[in-house]
Amino acid sequence: MVAMHYVGLDVHAKRSSLCILDSCGKTVKQLEVKGNWPVLLERVAAEVPRPFAVCFEASCGYGYLHEKLSAMARAVSVAHPGQLRLIFKSKKKNDRVDAGKLAKILYLDTVPAVHVPSVDVRAWRGLIECRRRLMDRRVAVKNQARALLRSLGIMALAAKTLWSKKGLAWLEAQTLSEADSLRRDLLVQELSELNQKIKRVEKELAQRADTHPGVTLLRTIPGVGIRTAEAFVAYVDNVQRFSRNKKVASYLGLVPCQDSSAGKDRLGHITKDGPGTVRKMLCEAAWQGIRHSPSLKSFFDRVMGADPDRKKIALVATARHLATVMAAMLRSGEVWQEQTVVEKKIEKDGCAGGDSASPLRKTPMP
Repeated sequence: MVAMHYVGLDVHAKRSSLCILDSCGKTVKQLEVKGNWPVLLERVAAEVPRPFAVCFEASCGYGYLHEKLSAMARAVSVAHPGQLRLIFKSKKKNDRVDAGKLAKILYLDTVPAVHVPSVDVRAWRGLIECRRRLMDRRVAVKNQARALLRSLGIMALAAKTLWSKKGLAWLEAQTLSEADSLRRDLLVQELSELNQKIKRVEKELAQRADTHPGVTLLRTIPGVGIRTAEAFVAYVDNVQRFSRNKKVASYLGLVPCQDSSAGKDRLGHITKDGPGTVRKMLCEAAWQGIRHSPSLKSFFDRVMGADPDRKKIALVATARHLATVMAAMLRSGEVWQEQTVVEKKIEKDGCAGGDSASPLRKTPMP
């Protein structure tokens, strides 16, 4: 039987380090590779004995490296950078040392691995992030235009009216100085360009979302639109990779930090791990769900407890609850349906009354 070798890669754009361990965990070879990723892949193919397993940290372009290395290695592990820092806290840190550490945790089978989505899913996520950046930039441009008017003592129109065709015509018709006119014209031009770019991205996203059954399923939830549903599906990818639905909320950073010691359990702010785009959209969807869903409104009120200071806490808790429900729907294929108060109480103890509602109907999507 041929012995397995374990390879740790500390990858950078123009310089990378490589460490090879044998089947006993002893260092066989350490290399410094100068060049881009194709050069690194050539050196791996030429220098590393077969068969081998390889481990590297998740960073920009990790999907490309995973695909290329999978064609050569028996196993490819992509390590979570944040969790690696918790494992290896050292005051001596360089590329060569990091490559050796990656090889060691691979040999010990203790890699904090991350999920590597397919090429299509990565492209889908990229479009979602591209839209988010364009939306953020559009908000910034609108704020700059309002700040310009305010600095000149001009009362701007209402929010929705100002950005309509009539409102933009009013903005362009304002008599300003030469310098202020230039600033206004550049902002209006940039706003028009951003609107066109957002439409192009949303058109491509709509083509992907309309053909995905998971997005259609999640849109049955009150307050969840196509943008929230597609972001959740794209980042969760395969819900079966989570052993419990509550772990989806943890993946999205919607669970509190915990400090438990000597019988005392302290909970802090949410961890904010995972994709911030999905977390933001879930909070926005939670606001809409509270307005349109009696069960979500009941959950929100129960957490807030008639205390206005707990409104933000209740909103985040509702977003977390929404994430677990969405994961359950993807897992089971059941659509959302509000149940009346009486129905819920009858299910519970066989009599009328009650104060909450079940979000799922046990009818699979056609």
